[in-house]
Amino acid sequence: MLWFFNCGIVFLDRLGGLDLYCIGIKTGKERSKKNLIREDLRNVAIIAHVDHGKTTLVDEMLKQGSTFRENQAMAERAMDSGDLERERGITILAKNTSTQYGGVKINIVDTPGHADFGGEVERVLKMVNGVLLLVDAFEGPMPQTRFVLQKALELNHRVIIVVNKVDRPDARLSDVGDEVLELLLELDATSEQLDSPIVYCSGRDGTASLDPNTPGEDLKPLFDTILSYIPAPKGDESGPFQMLVSSIDYSDYVGRIAVGRIERGEIKTGQEVSLCDYHREEFSANGKVTAIYQYDGLKRAAVEEARVGDIVAFSGLDMVNIGNTVCAPYEYDPIPFVKISEPTVEMTFSVNNSPFAGREGKYVTSRHLRDRLMGELRKDVSLAVHETDSPESFRVLGRGEMHLSILIETMRREGYEFQVGAPKVLYKTIDGQMCEPIERLLVDVPAESVGAVIEKLGKRKSEMVHMSPQGERMRVEFLIPARGLFGYRSEFLTDTRGEGILNTLFDSYAPYKGDIEKRSYGSLIAHETGEAVTYGLYNAQERGILFIGAGTPVYMGMVVGYSPKAEDLVVNVCKKKHVTNIRASGSDDALRLTTPKQMSLEEMLEFLGDDELLEVTPDNLRIRKNVLDHQLRAKANKKNTQ
Repeated sequence: MLWFFNCGIVFLDRLGGLDLYCIGIKTGKERSKKNLIREDLRNVAIIAHVDHGKTTLVDEMLKQGSTFRENQAMAERAMDSGDLERERGITILAKNTSTQYGGVKINIVDTPGHADFGGEVERVLKMVNGVLLLVDAFEGPMPQTRFVLQKALELNHRVIIVVNKVDRPDARLSDVGDEVLELLLELDATSEQLDSPIVYCSGRDGTASLDPNTPGEDLKPLFDTILSYIPAPKGDESGPFQMLVSSIDYSDYVGRIAVGRIERGEIKTGQEVSLCDYHREEFSANGKVTAIYQYDGLKRAAVEEARVGDIVAFSGLDMVNIGNTVCAPYEYDPIPFVKISEPTVEMTFSVNNSPFAGREGKYVTSRHLRDRLMGELRKDVSLAVHETDSPESFRVLGRGEMHLSILIETMRREGYEFQVGAPKVLYKTIDGQMCEPIERLLVDVPAESVGAVIEKLGKRKSEMVHMSPQGERMRVEFLIPARGLFGYRSEFLTDTRGEGILNTLFDSYAPYKGDIEKRSYGSLIAHETGEAVTYGLYNAQERGILFIGAGTPVYMGMVVGYSPKAEDLVVNVCKKKHVTNIRASGSDDALRLTTPKQMSLEEMLEFLGDDELLEVTPDNLRIRKNVLDHQLRAKANKKNTQ
């Protein structure tokens, strides 16, 4: 007779004697593995520098991979679902999708290309087994290309090099291929990674070819290369469930949604699970999976179960966070989580206290502001929020000005009203020496503009490390303190007549480089509260460039323009012309106002001085002095200079 117990297997012979053979319970790594190779599945990420055509290529992959019906309408850049992403033409959040080819499901992760959103790239690379490295056929490898490729190589991912935009008239196919191979050598790629296949694509036309001299007809060469070169996911299908949470989504109906790839075992709806964390041994929690989703094209489809290798999203765990490992009940076996690069820039977010406070926003209190910032931490691993001595202000730390400006723009569109201070870099003390973040700056400019660019960057403590001609243009690489870039972008566009391309990437921390002149211009400050009128603006525009037009409400201490002189000037834009009985009725018609300068959010953040704030509301962006009263501000400035 054979009985089964938790402790092992019991054999009872015919004479009633008891022989006990305790095999023992195997847990964690002691279990024998039954590796399942999912030949019906591939998980790949598309990584590239900003504006090299990742999202456009994904559109064509979805169309040709039988994701859509032939007559189904599809929006351009379908993966850029956010309003900000569509307006700016950049990918901000990593997104999952899937398509079918040759009976194989290909899960595709579209990643951001801007360095400020590198945290998104770093964490999603854990979900895939290989990457498509997209490189522009003219520009070649750029700073962000180096960054994301290095992360992929560290994870030992296989790489398919995709040279995109081969239809450009200035394409350099052979040179770009050599530049990518040189980059792989610099990053200490393995011999297998150095033999990465190269596919020549036109994402806009939806074509691919393995031969640079032969134009493609469709994307089949790319799909075939993915199936043959990217390894199929594999894992222990019989082991206890294990999954690293790489991303977090949120729904008003089901709460937090965890996204990741199943590393071991399987998961079913209603299953009990436990949470643990690689960096926090003391952390543990338990819960139940209420719903499971897999990615089918651009939508999430509910499923009852999923197994090893699948990229899934599931709800039911309100305490789950990015970097947590979801395991079978009480089978705590955390997966190492990639270390996210630290923030380098900080800004102060505070409650709006201007004279116009509360007029335009829906969420205006410190409680609203705090809850929103803390909520952002749950899905943005590159962000940090610290409380200050004042309950009405918070220090927000991010990867760069772009990173924080996207958060500001998102919040104002949601109805939040608040104010932010000028961006500042985060210093570190290393071996007893104060160090500052250094950025690797790559500029691509017309040859005749390179002298002016080098001169301006030299004043900002930059160090030129490389220069190379690119046809009629020059590509120059610098190492520059992060604070040296504040306010430079607008100068750069002026010096290059709008033809320059500027890209940055965090390089390292280095000893403090010395003082840098912050800005060579001053602010034009409104003298009193009221409404700007033509007569007052006409007199003020002689002092500098205005930001506002007639009829704009202003208040004392509000910045209404800037002066080319490196000092602040107070102007009365509300001043009206005195009426007399001898004034002609049409005398005001001769007052012609110049068109006010319309500044974007990023330009306003670059403009801010240390004593200025940016008032952010759903309807307006206003620059103001921290101290609004002119006499009090003059006293404070005099005290600071003593």
